[in-house]
Amino acid sequence: MKSPGVLLISAPLFFSGYGVIRLFGLADGRYGPGIDWQAAHIVGLIGMVLFVPAVLGMERLLPRGKWRSGTVIVTLIGLAATIVQFCADIVFAALATDKADMSRLSHEFSAIPGVRPAFYTVGPLLFFLGLIVLTALLVRAGRLPWWSPVVLAISTMVPLLTLDLIPIAGVGVLASVVGLSSVTEFEATSPVCQAEA
Repeated sequence: MKSPGVLLISAPLFFSGYGVIRLFGLADGRYGPGIDWQAAHIVGLIGMVLFVPAVLGMERLLPRGKWRSGTVIVTLIGLAATIVQFCADIVFAALATDKADMSRLSHEFSAIPGVRPAFYTVGPLLFFLGLIVLTALLVRAGRLPWWSPVVLAISTMVPLLTLDLIPIAGVGVLASVVGLSSVTEFEATSPVCQAEA
């Protein structure tokens, strides 16, 4: 069985890349519909998509159980919500004639009952909460050091202060899971491997 490997490195780096491109776009004071907006969101979208197989890889490093299955499901639901949000932002920017028009399209979408909590407030949080629990389970399984979920929790809260800190958040996410990148296969005699055989 393969580990999350390079995906757990590339996914957070793409997330950081989204934040970096966003900062460059903001530098000229005209961040909105245009190349900078689309580039940032496409890079962010790639990062979120890469997290899907990365999360599934993390799942394979854990013994079977309700916590593993439930956490992975919640994490993937949160990822799906985040992916929808990025896709919506890309589409609105492509359709809009200016920033006001983009904001109008976004508002019309988020005004649909259930859309805002599903794709903007509650839904995306499930991804980060699920990721924190997954790292905690990996600590318990001896796959990550004790500080990994702590660093991850801090990293996911940093953008709540300001979105300008997204690049730092991505690096923090990477630091919290990078230890898994060196795990290539389960040991043939490990209890996890035997349980799943």
